[in-house]
Amino acid sequence: MEIDKKVVAQKFMEAIPHAKDLGIWIESIGEGVVEMHMKYQEKLIGDPATGVIHGGAVFSLLDTCCGAAVISHPEQKGLTATIDLRVDYMRPATPGETIRAKATCYNVTKSVAFVRAVALDANDQKPVATATGAFVAGDA
Repeated sequence: MEIDKKVVAQKFMEAIPHAKDLGIWIESIGEGVVEMHMKYQEKLIGDPATGVIHGGAVFSLLDTCCGAAVISHPEQKGLTATIDLRVDYMRPATPGETIRAKATCYNVTKSVAFVRAVALDANDQKPVATATGAFVAGDA
């Protein structure tokens, strides 16, 4: 019986309490490629003077999206966990706008999966943040 990786990735994401609390959802999912969205919410504001979303919320969106990309990769055999995730913040997200994350799992070895991701708001030309990470691969 073939396991539907998309369903597994969706269930993985739904099981993460903070992802639910942040309002993160899967917009699209393919083989090792995932797009997630996080709607602007007042409770996520990190700077009340500007209304900018806290960097920790952006980090969580990227981390969750990357993990789902690993799980949905055809060579991944089980669940995953973050080993290392580097996030570079390019600019503040525009207040009031949904933040989108797009992650691609581009290489899976016997024990490590490698992922790249980008966080965007309505401006596709200037990322809010980028991420590169290593995740547990194989039968986690």
